[in-house]
Amino acid sequence: MFGLGRRLADLGIMGINRRNAEYTLAHNPRRYYPLVDDKLQTKELAAAAGIPVPELYGVVRSEYQVRHLPVWLKEHEDFVIKPAHGSGGEGILVIAGRARANYRTVSGLLMTQEEIDHHVFNILGGLYSLGGQTDAALIEYRVRFDPVFDHICYQGVPDVRIIVFLGVPVMAMLRLPTRVSGGKANLHQGAIGVGIDLASGITLKGVSRLELVAEHPDTGHSIEGLVIPHWETLLDTAARCQELTGMGYLGVDLVLDQDLGPLLLELNARPGLAIQIANAAGLMHRVKLVEAHFQELPSVEARIAFARRHFAVIQPPAS
Repeated sequence: MFGLGRRLADLGIMGINRRNAEYTLAHNPRRYYPLVDDKLQTKELAAAAGIPVPELYGVVRSEYQVRHLPVWLKEHEDFVIKPAHGSGGEGILVIAGRARANYRTVSGLLMTQEEIDHHVFNILGGLYSLGGQTDAALIEYRVRFDPVFDHICYQGVPDVRIIVFLGVPVMAMLRLPTRVSGGKANLHQGAIGVGIDLASGITLKGVSRLELVAEHPDTGHSIEGLVIPHWETLLDTAARCQELTGMGYLGVDLVLDQDLGPLLLELNARPGLAIQIANAAGLMHRVKLVEAHFQELPSVEARIAFARRHFAVIQPPAS
């Protein structure tokens, strides 16, 4: 057992206790947690800083307001309803269209207005929120993902998670929904995490439930060698989130809309560690290198250049 611990340390694997003690607690002041735990605050903060986010259609804060839902939703053919304090993708309802008086989900399920109302009541009651606290329901634009992902995605919207430490992107992965995950880009529910080379934005191998994979289980298409569009913008957005929140250790989740391009989806002060498996690399060596040099990196551009220089996996061909 001790031999395994030493081997993981040699590989630079970060464990949850070390993440919590040395990075989450040390670099994320508690007073800033509402900025990332509350998706409405995150959205407002990003929009004020000029970072694109999915458009907010409305917020339901009380049971009384639920009676107005039919009027609010009438203007939108498709939309997303999500809890403001949700986590792990729980409680997110994606409506892709209408069928007369009913709503059609991305999986093809028809829901009545009463069922939509019931889902919102559950959100307000805290069924999906952190700690079971009372919550608010956000109604927002439904992202239509970039067609580059058409052959490696099942129903839901893929996203890009970038771990940022002291403003420097240190590791990234693409999260792909699967049938097992119910169309959600959540690794704990069975989505695929695909490593991304920080320098080039090219995908590497992936992981699904701790098993390495090279193709999407539902489509059969390879997940390796895909060039992520708008990679420069994704890195720039992620690197700006330290100043945005005051937090030093963050998971930045972004999506690529086919019409709007990169959008900031949410921030996470306690990002998971499976990203290390997807990248076949440990976080410790990278964060230690950043700690040693971050004072030499005064700008977003310098921090991104540092990441691309030191954390590249795919080496460019010799000229």
